[in-house]
Amino acid sequence: MTDNDCPWEPPLAGNEVEHLTGALDRLRTTFRWKADDLDVAGLQTRIAVSSLTLGGLLKHLAAVEEITFTHKLAGGRPNAPWDTLTDFEETLTAEEAPAELYAMWEASVERSRARLTEALAAGGLDQLVDLADDEGNHASLRRLLCDLIEEYGRHTGHADLLREAVDGRVGEDPPPGWRPRSTGRPAER
Repeated sequence: MTDNDCPWEPPLAGNEVEHLTGALDRLRTTFRWKADDLDVAGLQTRIAVSSLTLGGLLKHLAAVEEITFTHKLAGGRPNAPWDTLTDFEETLTAEEAPAELYAMWEASVERSRARLTEALAAGGLDQLVDLADDEGNHASLRRLLCDLIEEYGRHTGHADLLREAVDGRVGEDPPPGWRPRSTGRPAER
């Protein structure tokens, strides 16, 4: 197995930026694998009394990516449709088609990666971002990145349970060589 087989793996011995961004990308990839190649029914599957669905999580994490790396990072206005978002609960209901949900998440992640790369080049992890507490103390870029890792960790755990309920897919990481299919077709059983 080579790094090309599992490009989502963080380095074994990298610097702090490489480890933090590597951890985030590994969680992004694992989440995406759990949500991959499902039709409407698969993306809308619920378990127990929870209203969470994989489609809702795709939409929610797309919003979180957008808001983290626009508003929280630099005080900017998020792209549509997140520019009018008033409550994150709105993002957990996904009525969009599978292809639209996958595209929404992937576009948000790509914009986030570009914005994070720019921010790191401009000032590193210690730089202060726009996000501040009630006393005006600003968070660091490191804190923003750690918060996003935590968000993905929580929701990747939800995705584990949801995907297992859909078609039995289990596992910690995608298999070597995995790439997103994003077709919106029913998953292979």
